[in-house]
Amino acid sequence: MIWTVELATYLDDAPWPATRDELLDYADRIGAPLEVMENLQELEDSEEPYESIEDIWPDYPSDDDYYYNEDEF
Repeated sequence: MIWTVELATYLDDAPWPATRDELLDYADRIGAPLEVMENLQELEDSEEPYESIEDIWPDYPSDDDYYYNEDEF
């Protein structure tokens, strides 16, 4: 399973919390690329829903990762 920021953005508006099947359905409905569908299919199919993209991809970059000083612009 390989995630990129571009692929993960397709799940930004997903109905969190969501199960694997709900995420697959959502990705299919929005026309997400095949790579997103493949990554979601590789997830463990459990009763416990995923709370956010961080549960799926722990290294998902947060806003803090892109910190910059607005005064410099």
